[in-house]
Formats: sequence, C-alpha cells, structure tokens
Amino acid sequence: MASTSASASTSSNLIPQWNYDVFLSFRGKDTRFTFTDHLYANLIRKGIHTFRDDSLKRGEEIAPELLKVIEESRFALIVFSENYAGSKWCLDEVVKIMECKKEMKQTVIPIFYHVDPSHVRNQTERFGEAFSNYKKDTEEMKEKVRSWRRALTEAANLSGQHVKDGYESEHIKKTVDNIFRRLNCRMIDVGTNLVGMDSHVNEILRRLCIDQLNDVRVIGISGIGGMGKTTMAKVVYNNLSHEFEYMSFLENVRETRNTMGLCHLQNQLLCDLLETENKQSVSSIGQGANMIKNVLQFKRVFIVFDDIDDPDQLEYLLRDWDWLGKGSRVIITTRSKHLLQETNDVYEVERLNFEQAYELFSLYAFRQNLPNQDFIHLSNSLVSYCHGLPLALKVIGSLLFNKTILQWKSELHKLKREPEMKIQNVLKISFDGLNHIQKKIFLDIACFFKGEDKDSISRILDSCDLCAEIGIQVLYDKSLIYLSENNIVMHDLIQEMGRQIVRGQFPDNPEKWSRLWDPNDVCRAFAMKKG
Repeated sequence: MASTSASASTSSNLIPQWNYDVFLSFRGKDTRFTFTDHLYANLIRKGIHTFRDDSLKRGEEIAPELLKVIEESRFALIVFSENYAGSKWCLDEVVKIMECKKEMKQTVIPIFYHVDPSHVRNQTERFGEAFSNYKKDTEEMKEKVRSWRRALTEAANLSGQHVKDGYESEHIKKTVDNIFRRLNCRMIDVGTNLVGMDSHVNEILRRLCIDQLNDVRVIGISGIGGMGKTTMAKVVYNNLSHEFEYMSFLENVRETRNTMGLCHLQNQLLCDLLETENKQSVSSIGQGANMIKNVLQFKRVFIVFDDIDDPDQLEYLLRDWDWLGKGSRVIITTRSKHLLQETNDVYEVERLNFEQAYELFSLYAFRQNLPNQDFIHLSNSLVSYCHGLPLALKVIGSLLFNKTILQWKSELHKLKREPEMKIQNVLKISFDGLNHIQKKIFLDIACFFKGEDKDSISRILDSCDLCAEIGIQVLYDKSLIYLSENNIVMHDLIQEMGRQIVRGQFPDNPEKWSRLWDPNDVCRAFAMKKG
C-alpha cells in the first residue's frame, strides 16, 4: 500500500515523498521478538508498507540512511518500553521523528508498552535513570540531552496507545486498524505523470494555512475543463489525509447531482464524515442539509467539493461556513469563478509552460520524458496545438503512442480540420451551461473577435441587442475567456470548439453555418448558393 506522493518534474520541500507507510521505532532488547514483532507482522499482513530496522549496523550515531527512511515514512510508531531511553540511537530517532512531524506533517503515534506515559513525558523512573547515565561534559552533549528530553516530552503528549492491561493482540489490532483506515480509506488514486504538479499543490497548501487552527478557510480552484483542477485537489487531499480526523472528497458534484440527485451527495458526505458505510436516512434535501449542519458542528474537517457548477449544490451541502468547526478547511473546484465570491482565496490554474507540456506529451506518446529523435518536429507541432492544456496533451499523446510517422502526420492534419472529440466534449460543458444570448456572444468572439479590444467588441455586440457587458463577464467567470490589457483572449482549443459548434451537423456545407470567418468558406458558401 506504499503511499507515495505524486512525482513531478521539479522537487519540492513542502510535498513529502512518502516511500513507506510506517516507520517503527523500538528498543530491540525489549520488544524486537515480542510485541514489536507481532505489530510488524500485523502491519505487513494488512498490506501496510512498514520499515523495521533489522539490517542496519548500530553504533553511537544514527545512520544517515535511517534518517532518510524516517523522512520518507507517512506514519511513525514509537514503542516506548522501559529501556527505550537507554539507547542513544532510539533517542536520536525520536528527535528526528518529531522534526518530521513539525516540518513534513508526519503522523506520530506513541505506544507506551508497560511504561507510564508520565515517566516518558517527565523522564522519571527508568527514563530518568537512563538520563542520569549520560555524561554532559561538553556543550554538544548538553544540547543533545536537551533535544532528547524535548522530543520525549513532545511525543508523550501525543494521543497514543497504553499497553498495560488486556490482551496485547487487541492493542495491536486497534493500532493497525487505525492506520489501515487512515491510509486505505482516505488516499485517492491520482494517476501518474503529474508533470508540474508540485508548484500548484504547494501554492494551494500555502493558501490553506493548515497550521492556523483557530480559523476556517475555504479555497477555490478555478479554470477551464481539462486543466487538472480535480487532480490538484486529489493530491492536496492525499497530502492532508493524516492531518484531519474527519474528511470527505465529493468528486464530480455536477454530474452526480444531475444523475443521482442532491440527496445522494448529502448521504455520501454524511457517510464520509461519520466514517460509516451505512446509508443515512436522507429523505429530502432540506433534511439532509440539517443533518450535515449537526454533524459538522464543533468538528475540524477537510472537505473537497469537486466540479461545482450551481449555487444550489453548495446551498444544500455547505450553506454556511459557520457550520464548520475551528481549523476546518474546504476546497471547491469549479469552472465558474462567480461561485467562489465568498471564499477566502481563489487559485486560478494556468496552462503548462512549453517545457512542462513537452514532457507531459512525451510521457504519453513515448513513455519517456523526451520524444524520439525522428518525432521531434512533429512533437513540437502537436504540443503547440495543445496550447498547454493537460487533457489535450494526454489524449493526443496516448492516441499517437506506437504510431508511425505517417500516422502522426495524418493525425496532425486531421486535428487542424476536426478537433479530437474527447477534448471537445470536456470543453463544451462550460458552453452548455450558458443561456441563449451568452452562447451567441461566445460564438461571435470565437469566430470573429478573439484578441480584439473588449470595449470595441462590446459596442458591436450591444448594437445587436446582446447585452455585451453581462455576457462577457459570464464568459470570464466560466473561464471561457480572459482579459489581457483589455483585449479578449481565448484558448486556441476553446476557440476551435466554438467554431466546431458553428459547423455543427454540416461541416462541409458552409452555406448552412450561422457564421463565416474564413474567406475560403465564404466563397464556397456563395458558390453553393449559386449552384
């Protein structure tokens, strides 16, 4: 179940690269062949990728490779036993673990194995005896002892297991089930080839301000379809899965609402927050909203609402931020910026730069970071065509995998005349959400006015009674256009989608199109009319 985070083309200090689910810290002479061995076996049996130090040579100083393993572990289980503090190696492990908890958000779970937590916290009894044997004859040693004491106190103050009475197997089962639930049920598959993801995720994490526990923050992620908004939210969700006790990821709210209804979404949210597979008895959306309000009160939660496209969806899923307990965080992904007006912050996803787009395309077209030598020129043309849209790069790259140069040339020629439907269908969702007048404005811009001055376009559209100011604002809110120095800018693939809509059911008969923008098509249309 190795819970590795997404790999990306650039390294990051904020996103941990998890290679292990669990790191086990224990005193070998106390529990290696008893409690810790049974704990390790149960973790492995559950498919939890666990590191147990069996082969590293022990010495006075902790091995660098062990420090690296600690950094790469999502959870750290510390088995405090009576002789634990008698090992400098163990104490160094605790110091490193507590550093990772603070800097990398590692989850630390202490297990007090037949020792009182207060003895660990205050370094008394056997823990105090162990410290009395450490010579503090140098400043370096004095500081080391202080760091050991701080780490033990911090670790002992964490919520954990006290193995004192009862069957050890029950304590082990409880610990393993807890980790399994937090790993297995919360982690979401994010796929592979997440080029350029780190910079997006780090920025979203920064805006979420997770360390501020006394406030509630709601962050929006906006952008056109196919930009990777959902994937970004999933990576953030996975990175924070160990931070919150109550979590929910409601994926594809727009489609689920249309096919299964709001009650289904309310039920899913309630099941996630209550950590139960049993359906809640939601008989109406009003009742469901009230149940959600009651469940959320006083709880610190992390919720992702993915692909929101209507205010009613938030109205009945999370009407008021006051429903959320202190420290809660919410992410909303949407194509419609106007739905994010009440959020604390909005992250607008930008397209990939050419280098990132080139790498992403190559990973799908060639299963490697760069194209084969014979395909470099064609790859440049196709990457330019995709204009930094991740969905287009993935779809077209996958389509061309293992194809010949002649097939590549044929596909490029076809794309210039007829866009790939899988891409167009995703982009067209935003168009379908427009009213009749807004659709007219969008098609006029796609066919005639891309790159033109907004004020000039508005005057032309207003002369046709199209209410340009409101319509253009709606297109901007839905990320179908954006402004650059008051010029209206539109992604090339969105423009092509608009023109494809105009061609409609008669792609070869421009006489029947509502708009003509190419002089050749104008001549063809007149020729057909004369004929």
